[in-house]
Amino acid sequence: MTDKSFLLSQSHIVDESSIRYMLKLAAPMIVTTVSFTIMQFVDRYMVSRLGTEALAAILPAGFASFLPSAFAIGSMVSLSTFVSQSLGRGDKRSCSNYFWQTIYMGLAYFLFVVAIMWPAAPWIFRMMGQPPAVAGMEVIYFRIILYAHILAVINWSGNQFFMGIHRPTITMCASLCGQLVNVAANYVLIFGKLGFPAMGIAGAGWGTFIGIAVAAVINMAVFLSRGMNTAFRTRRAVNLDFGKMYDLLKVGLPAGFGLMMNVAFWGMILFALVGRFGTEALAATSAVLSYTSLSVMPVVGIGTALAAAVGKTIGAGKKELATKQTYVCLKVALVYMGLVGIIFFVFRNTLMVFWSSDEDVIRIGANLLICAAIYQVFHAARTIYGGALRGAGDTLWLAIVSAVGAVVILGLGGLLIVMLFGQLAALGPWIVATISIIAVGLANYWRFKSNKWMKIDLFKRRPVSVPVETGAVVE
Repeated sequence: MTDKSFLLSQSHIVDESSIRYMLKLAAPMIVTTVSFTIMQFVDRYMVSRLGTEALAAILPAGFASFLPSAFAIGSMVSLSTFVSQSLGRGDKRSCSNYFWQTIYMGLAYFLFVVAIMWPAAPWIFRMMGQPPAVAGMEVIYFRIILYAHILAVINWSGNQFFMGIHRPTITMCASLCGQLVNVAANYVLIFGKLGFPAMGIAGAGWGTFIGIAVAAVINMAVFLSRGMNTAFRTRRAVNLDFGKMYDLLKVGLPAGFGLMMNVAFWGMILFALVGRFGTEALAATSAVLSYTSLSVMPVVGIGTALAAAVGKTIGAGKKELATKQTYVCLKVALVYMGLVGIIFFVFRNTLMVFWSSDEDVIRIGANLLICAAIYQVFHAARTIYGGALRGAGDTLWLAIVSAVGAVVILGLGGLLIVMLFGQLAALGPWIVATISIIAVGLANYWRFKSNKWMKIDLFKRRPVSVPVETGAVVE
């Protein structure tokens, strides 16, 4: 990779708050997130061919494995914040040094996670109240994915670094390669092709492991390449820096806690509540969440790009421009998610037939898709405003509202509705989940409008020691 003119050349892009600018920045991240979700979608579809129990098992196991990784991924979001703001300040070497600190901390964290959670896997799924046949499959898949997360540290760190320096195409290419390998490996290992034994749900886990390994090799090879080293001193910034670790953790720990509550813990609570109503309800929930995960990924890609854009803009001292960038992204996200909500409502029965021929699963899932249709636009607001606040470093707020949404609204509210209105069955927890997403979306909107994020200064302890370059770093 060289510093040839690419996306952000100031001679080509005049208005950094235009839809064209933001979508061009976001496009590689949209492709990355959507392709990743499509890969998961295909994986789940392959597993669903193994039967209702396998379909009921794969998503709860995925959420459980994502509980520790969500904390790490959320914490690593601070890497993009510091890299993009360092880029805006002209301190390129710090961009690479922040990357290495994230690698060191991430690897240590996941070695600890594997040592603790691998033996605890059977207990975790018993506590979730999963049926015994389903729980056995969940333990198998969960343990394999724990190993994959050790390698995934490189990918998550690479994604945040390359997004932070506004070179998202690198992330896109590495992710696409890994995902293609993943899908192929899953097909071979799940069903026993090319002479390999049929491994069932374990094959899905090992296929994911192989895909993650391929992406990790590509990300690290590009990061250490000659061109990247020339521009960012990537091979020379390997020193431990506890000050930078402190910076990353100060902003990242709340973000990690927030993402864990927002996705993993939220999903585990939902599955624990729905699991009371049988395997069919679990299978329907897995299918609906597969659709909603796919639908929100373009907005997640936009939100990720927005966080990097806002970080660079703030680093360059242009906070008002960050507001304009946020509103441009919000308009696109609301239109898109509104259309998705309409599709979910109108075609809810057809969408469920794709997943299962079980009439109970189809009936339950069609009702759940009505809830999903309702909360789409609020999910868009939640994600876009969350991306802007992360770019500014306002992660403590995001952690608090995510915890309230998951634990108080979904957890306690869901338990109450199950106890008091059991006749609603699986629909009850989904109604509360919808309320949770709406509440968090409105809370993030209020926080952004308050402009308190503009007062955050992540570098007040660190004066710039190099000349500030106002031109964008380009690919």
